[in-house]
Amino acid sequence: MFDFKIAARMKAVHSDIRGPIFEEANKMTQQGIRVTKLNTGNPAAFGFELPESVRRSLMENIDKAVPYCDVKGMPDSLRAIYDYHTTKGVQGITTESIFIGNGVSEVASLAATVLFDSGDEVLIPVPSYSMWTNLAFMADAKPVLYLCDEKSDWYPDLDDIRSKITPKTKAIVIINPNNPTGAVYPREIVEGIVQIARENNLVLLADEIYDRLVMDGFVHYAAAAIGHDIPVITLNGLSKSHIICGFRCGWMVVSGPDWFTVPTIEAIQKIAAMRLCGNALTQLVIPAALEDNSSTRAMLEPGGRIYEQRRATFEALDRMVGISYVPNHASFYLFPRIDAKKYNIVSDRQFALDVLHAAHVLFVPGSGFDWPTPDHFRLVMLPEPNEISRVVSDIAKFLETYDQSAKDIVI
Repeated sequence: MFDFKIAARMKAVHSDIRGPIFEEANKMTQQGIRVTKLNTGNPAAFGFELPESVRRSLMENIDKAVPYCDVKGMPDSLRAIYDYHTTKGVQGITTESIFIGNGVSEVASLAATVLFDSGDEVLIPVPSYSMWTNLAFMADAKPVLYLCDEKSDWYPDLDDIRSKITPKTKAIVIINPNNPTGAVYPREIVEGIVQIARENNLVLLADEIYDRLVMDGFVHYAAAAIGHDIPVITLNGLSKSHIICGFRCGWMVVSGPDWFTVPTIEAIQKIAAMRLCGNALTQLVIPAALEDNSSTRAMLEPGGRIYEQRRATFEALDRMVGISYVPNHASFYLFPRIDAKKYNIVSDRQFALDVLHAAHVLFVPGSGFDWPTPDHFRLVMLPEPNEISRVVSDIAKFLETYDQSAKDIVI
């Protein structure tokens, strides 16, 4: 028999967002059980509709997407992305600095492939969107987690970042606005991370896909605008801000000094060419979407769905015992803390599975975002206000009698 083995790097790769608990939820759904799936930020699944500007652009230009387009992307789309990022203060870029791909996941994978060698270390925030740790594993690099401090509104701990730097450190990942906490970093925090990268000759990978979903008068500061003199790869897309997750529309912008941008763009070009081009249909809507900010803003203001769903979530959580949270100021995510001692929780995955079975609510436990203790979970606030209130109330009712010490841990 052939001694077949999966590549060793895959042992550490994990995706709790669509992992074993998600698979259990699917089995329940197949059995006719109604499950509220809050594992992904997927607005269209909760009745959000794509803007009319996006629909019209797609329908009117569809024939343009029939042939392969350029490896980097369609000219009009590249120009729209260029205009967007220069308006945010990013300097020294051209349309040649941009690659459009099939979601941020793809372009981030391209970046990781060209940047990381075996043994390189990548500083990644915790809690963290697991894509970033997985990309490090898949490039045979080592993810090194730096703390985002709950006691400081989930802002990155700059001293902790500095303490984690070694001669092997290659890059810092900054997720701003953050997933899963919904935090928006003040200018001084972004400046601090940029300065750390500058002092230590590190590449900055800036995941900014939620930069158009900022509320409460907060301002998003683009890392590449502040760090115009250092190597930066900015990642962004339309999945959330324009309700087109299934379109898989993302991009990256390479900026900084020529000694970084020239070889990096050349290397990315080689890999991007292997898949010929990104999905051209999705690219058709980029100019119209980036021009149409009003549909996004309408969701974030009083009376808008995201704003009102967040308000309903806060009100429901405030009535719960054993739950605390730091309010988010962007996106539609919250990362509440549960009193693990009160409920004798030693496995947050088991807690999530128990909630699924009893309350028929699916969410991702904190460990799915590399959080080290079993006392957090991510709440996706996308159901209508009445529905999200019901969901949180069902979790609260479940907790009234919950005691994990009386259960067998199976996950």
